[in-house]
Amino acid sequence: MSRALLVAVAAAVLYSARAAWAAPLQPFETDTWATSANGVDNLVLAALRKKSIEPALPCSDEVFIRRVYLDVIGTLPDPQEVLKFLQDRAADKRAKLIEALFQREEFADYWALKWCDVLRVKAEFPVNLWPNAVQAYHRWIRDAVKQNMPYDKFARALLTSSGSNFRVPPVNFYRAVASRDATGIAEAVALTFMGTRLGTWPAEKRTQLAAFFSRVAYKKTGEWKEEIVYIDPQASGPLDAVLPDGTKTTIAPGQDPRIVFADWLISPKNPWFARCVVNRIWAWLFGRGIIHEPDDIRPDNPPSNPELLSYLEKELVAAKYDLRHIYRLILNSRTYQQSCIPRSKDPQAEALFAYYPVRRLDAEVLIDALNWIAGTSESYSSPIPEPFTYIPEDQRTIQLADGSITSSFLEMFGRPPRDTGLMSERSNQPSAAQALYLLNSTDVHERIAKSKRLRQAVLSAQGDAAQAIRAIYLLILSRAPTTEEISAAQKYWETSGLGAFDAAVDLAWALINSTEFLYRH
Repeated sequence: MSRALLVAVAAAVLYSARAAWAAPLQPFETDTWATSANGVDNLVLAALRKKSIEPALPCSDEVFIRRVYLDVIGTLPDPQEVLKFLQDRAADKRAKLIEALFQREEFADYWALKWCDVLRVKAEFPVNLWPNAVQAYHRWIRDAVKQNMPYDKFARALLTSSGSNFRVPPVNFYRAVASRDATGIAEAVALTFMGTRLGTWPAEKRTQLAAFFSRVAYKKTGEWKEEIVYIDPQASGPLDAVLPDGTKTTIAPGQDPRIVFADWLISPKNPWFARCVVNRIWAWLFGRGIIHEPDDIRPDNPPSNPELLSYLEKELVAAKYDLRHIYRLILNSRTYQQSCIPRSKDPQAEALFAYYPVRRLDAEVLIDALNWIAGTSESYSSPIPEPFTYIPEDQRTIQLADGSITSSFLEMFGRPPRDTGLMSERSNQPSAAQALYLLNSTDVHERIAKSKRLRQAVLSAQGDAAQAIRAIYLLILSRAPTTEEISAAQKYWETSGLGAFDAAVDLAWALINSTEFLYRH
């Protein structure tokens, strides 16, 4: 059997699943829900009924554990973790797993990565935070995620902090903008915390928002690349300003205009703040926002399900801006735990979340997954700008703080440059270059051939090809193979003329090139 044919066999189940939706398709679907419907589901189903769109079936436990690991901690589950979960008969095991993942160090790593994209954490042009500030800023963001800092406090710290960019990390928000004038800062604020692009606003309203940041100033210190962010004391007169909702205010002499804006922004009555972040979280977990694009909120770009968005906004406010409450609501919903196999051909099914959307792994997650399977690591460094930035080789890629430190792999697979803070900077679209690299790369093949995990799977089977095949599927796809898959792989084992380990390498290589491995599903 040729390698190309083996790839086709490995991917065949997932492709056929897209067409055969009438009954649950094993091992991807089941006919029994593992969780009760919640407020999210009631609103999603109501919208689907109005359009006569059939929702997808429940996903299987095998699919769920891989999906939730990748979506919540950007990490593949260990085979032993998969087996333990599949053997667990507790009715609430999915909810317990979600809570356990919140406590993992990888949760802080992965969601810090997401926020660093939005906050433009990057040492070099055009942001130019420089390495020391990048490390301080990333550490602060990661700590905020790990400690579950309420989102209103997170935003207030970023908007109102003053001081050294090395010693007061959130002031780097004001440095991580391409243009440091009032308009440039206002654009970053609107995009980050209101999910809107200031360029779509009328000129007068843009000027009004910029006024709140017109007194932000910067000054150097004697330390290399250190900078102080402060409110210019020379601009001490009263400032007449207009908030985005049209409310007029006069800022007294000596008062920080940023605090006035932050007080308005994080108010529970604000129409922008909670809506923006719950829509971002939804987009991170589903690949598209309830308002799409998630950072293009404007009157002529309405939500696909207004009631759902309003519900999540109210839930966040009631939970005192606890973002994990929103993660929890979404992850425990039947909407999230649907199969990726649509049961409707209606073009609105995706926008109304009638199924879980298939999408390619993030570049950082993919290279970490390959390294984990192979038992290898990546080497990242940045000699420019000084000081030389060296990343320990045992550090995972999702832990990279600096958007300037990249590699040909990360660039090829769509890691964002972090120049603008737009979520669309990250590309998870497949390309011919990616496919050719994975199919033909000597590096990928050598990683697999040297994999201690793969070798252990073969040795543990003690000559039993079927057992080795099961171990390889569990390692790479987090599930057991079907009868047809075992049969196809065994036939290759017997007819290829290769030894057991070489046949295992070919099988692993085929599975790594399959849609099922490369995509969230």
